[in-house]
Order: sequence, then C-alpha cells, then structure tokens
Amino acid sequence: MRPRDPHEPGRSASTLELFFDLVFVVAVSIASSQLHHAFVEGHVGEGLAAYAVVFFAIWWAWMNFTWFATSFDTDDWLYRLLTILQMAGVLVLAAGIEPVFAEQDWTVVVLGYVVMRVSMVAQWLRASHGAGAARRTTQAYAVGIAVLQVCWLAMLALPDGATRVVAVVLVLAEVAVPVVAERRGTTPWHPHHITERYGLFTLILLGESLLASANAVIEALHDDQAVGPLIGIAVFALVGTAALWWIYFWPPHHAAIGSLGRSLRYGYAHYLVFAAAGAFSVGIEVEIDALTGHADLGDVATSLTVTVPVALFVLGIWWIAIRQSADRVVNTLLPLGALLVLVVALGPVPVVVTALILVAMVVLLVLRPPVGAREHGAPAT
Repeated sequence: MRPRDPHEPGRSASTLELFFDLVFVVAVSIASSQLHHAFVEGHVGEGLAAYAVVFFAIWWAWMNFTWFATSFDTDDWLYRLLTILQMAGVLVLAAGIEPVFAEQDWTVVVLGYVVMRVSMVAQWLRASHGAGAARRTTQAYAVGIAVLQVCWLAMLALPDGATRVVAVVLVLAEVAVPVVAERRGTTPWHPHHITERYGLFTLILLGESLLASANAVIEALHDDQAVGPLIGIAVFALVGTAALWWIYFWPPHHAAIGSLGRSLRYGYAHYLVFAAAGAFSVGIEVEIDALTGHADLGDVATSLTVTVPVALFVLGIWWIAIRQSADRVVNTLLPLGALLVLVVALGPVPVVVTALILVAMVVLLVLRPPVGAREHGAPAT
C-alpha cells in the first residue's frame, strides 16, 4: 500500500467510494428525520445539539476515509473488506441515532463509530509498511485514532452530565489528530479527486431537499385546504436546491486546497456546509408540517429552519472556495445576500423572498464567472 501520485492524471472517484457513500445516505437521512421530529415537537435546542454531534460522527468518518483513500487507495481485497467493515459501522451508528434524540442514549452510536474508526486504524497501520517518507505520519494517525476509540468507549461509563463535557473534548481531540499527524510529514492528496469526493457528498445532502420537495407535492395531493401553499413549498425546495447546487459548484474547488493549512480549512469547514445542507431539507419538512397544522413552532421559528441553513451554506462555501476565485463584486454581494436571507425570516413571505435572493445570487455568478475562467475566456457556469 504505497502512496499514490498526487498528480495522477484522470483520477476520479472509484466504484468502491461510490458504494461507500450509500451507507451515508442512510445515516444522513435518519439524522435529518430525527432533527425534523425534534423541531416539530418544539425541542429545538436539544435537537440541534444532538444533530451537531451525530452529524460530526457521520462527517468525520466519511472525511477521514476520503482523505485516506486519496493517498493510499489500492482497491485490493483487503482494502475492500476493511472499507465494507467501515460501512457496517456506519449502519450501526445510523441505527443508534433515534435513541440519541429520544433518550440521550449514545451507546449504539458510539459503538458504530468505534467500528468505523478501528477499521481506519487497520488501514493506517497497513499503509505504514509502504508509506516511505510518510511512515511516521501514518503511525501517528493509527496511534491517535486508536487511543481516542478507547476514550469513547470509556465515556459510556460516565454519568450523563460528564458525558457531554467529555464528548466535546473528544471531538476536539479527533479533529486535532490530522493536524498533529500531518506535521510529521504530509500525505499526498490529489486535489481533483478530493474536491470531486466533496462534491459528491454535497449532492447526497442536496438530494434530501429534493425528497422534501416531492413530499410537499404528495402532501398537497392529500390536503384540500393547503394545495397552493404546499405546491409553492415544493417549487421553492426545487429552486432553492438548484441554486445551492449552482453556488457550490461555481468555483474551481481544486484551487482551494494546496498547502496543509488551506487543505485543513477546506476539509474542516465543510462540516458547516454539509450540516447546513442536511438541515435545509429539515426546514422544508417543517414548513410542510406548519402548513398542514402538525408543527408547534411559531412563524418566525419555522422560517428560520429554512433561512439559517441557506445562509450558513452560502457563507460557508463562499469562505471555503468562492472568495479566492471571485472579484470584489461577488465577494461583496454574495455574503451580503446570505446575511439578508437571515433577516427575511422576520418579514412577510420569507420563503418566497429567500428564493428570489438565491436566484439573484445565481444570476450574479453567471454574469461574473470565476476570475481564472474569465481571464481564459471560458463561458460562465
């Protein structure tokens, strides 16, 4: 298992990586569904806290596998088996999401998470035998991850009050492992492969919003009192999702990573973008429930379940990838538009206004393509 060439031509996601992503569709869907139930029942704070930690476990396992694969993917039988074992861990974690939201019971989630991470320890140890100059780095990854899994299991024996504090500490420690390990010698990542993988995961999350659009149409067929508003929500979900897709894929993402610092920023800050994309679909479902009389939230709170994820998504991807490829006009108007989305939740027809702002953002990006593309005469995307 030797390091792959970071300049390998034509490097793209493998069928194993695409297969691996399928279990995350399940986990993300369950997490979004549970957040939806928490919102509808009025447990906003508790729901957001549980969603943040559960989504971290999902995202962190996916991200670690992705960066490992870009460096050491051999696609032989042992690599495949260890990857499938990680997939089993994701499914166990997904099965434990409901108890987290309902009872604050983290047992199954932690067990599934540990299965995923122990598989990564095996991958890093295997890679260390042929890593060459990166051997110390691979060993640091293996040791750091292994120690933390023991800590996660030990956390389950603690009382509830201590569990929350320890969980935050362990999350910070997990995030610190790559920072410490990569300073011993960087692993060779492939910019185009990495950014393609992030783009594919973004599509998975945006797909949840398209499902919410379909659900609005289905509800409209069964509700004679709110047909018009429900169809309007369905249209908004489609327009909003398409706009977020357009905004995300506007910049050349591979240009946003290079140095260790920029790569860590790209990888870590995507947590906000991914979590916001998953929460956007929840907001659409909450809007549907509000229209059909099944939600306990007020009008402003209901609107915020849509506008906050939209604003965070746009601000996140602007900071990660857009701003270095955009001119002053885009770098001024795009974040201002995101902040405006937050404000419209306080006014009338916030969903309609949000859709109009998103469309205006897309028009702006069409008229002002990325700086590099403009200089080379490429058409607007």
